[in-house]
Amino acid sequence: MKKITHLNSVYAFNIFNHFEVRHPLVNIVDWSKATLRPDCNVHLDLYCIALSILDNHEGKLSFIAPGNTIGIENTADQVFRKGHALVFHPDLIAGTALTEHLNVYHFFQNNSHQILLLTPNECKIVSDCFAKIEYELSQPIDKHSKKLLISNVELFLNYCERFYDRQFSVPDHINRGMVKNFKQLLNHYFKCDNLIESGIPSVAYFADKLNISPNYFGDLIKKEAGKSAQEYIKDKIIDEAKNKIYNRSKSINEIAYELGFKYPQHFSRFFKKNVGLSPNEYRLSALT
Repeated sequence: MKKITHLNSVYAFNIFNHFEVRHPLVNIVDWSKATLRPDCNVHLDLYCIALSILDNHEGKLSFIAPGNTIGIENTADQVFRKGHALVFHPDLIAGTALTEHLNVYHFFQNNSHQILLLTPNECKIVSDCFAKIEYELSQPIDKHSKKLLISNVELFLNYCERFYDRQFSVPDHINRGMVKNFKQLLNHYFKCDNLIESGIPSVAYFADKLNISPNYFGDLIKKEAGKSAQEYIKDKIIDEAKNKIYNRSKSINEIAYELGFKYPQHFSRFFKKNVGLSPNEYRLSALT
């Protein structure tokens, strides 16, 4: 098992990567200057937004919210050595309006690791935002420093919000194809015989299969289909449960396990909450 390294401050982040310590709460880092580290897992109590430039001059923007654990591997590290990152502690924006607004940004929701693909022009905008923050970090700290740093961080995040929304402007037939693929994957999942081992599917599972971030996937399904991916999964479970309940040769416990529930009582509560009847009550009503 890989060792877990906890980085709960910008100072600890800088020391771990051998970056220069310039400000206690924020930094812009150049991955090419990071030292190679042993393979490990890193638990971050920081916000980190990393830009890596791809060979076609497009970019990949990765968002990590506090509380996430990420894997560090020497081979994977090489991919990020062409880019830069903004890292800041929540205390940087404590007591400001930006603290509340962070909950609005999709790429920092659900405590998940999000990724956006950027055009070359968008990469330039990100680089310009980083340069403004970099400039402030190079100046002596004065009474204006915190306000300017926070303003530039917020400007950068607002651009990221635009980049995120831009993803929804792709042609409708591509989005509809994504919804179709999701439905096919969902149907296939419940046709498999290993649900007892694999369990109930998550939104993140299907997002990974479709190679997009969970938040973007959830928003896309909601926009195109009128209900969330989680609702689709829930409705599918209910439909499958009803079909199985009609078969009196199987007990409710057996049905629960076949649908991926670890505990039958969880299935019974889930079913009653969504159908209004317990599985046994539904079975009896279907026979009358």
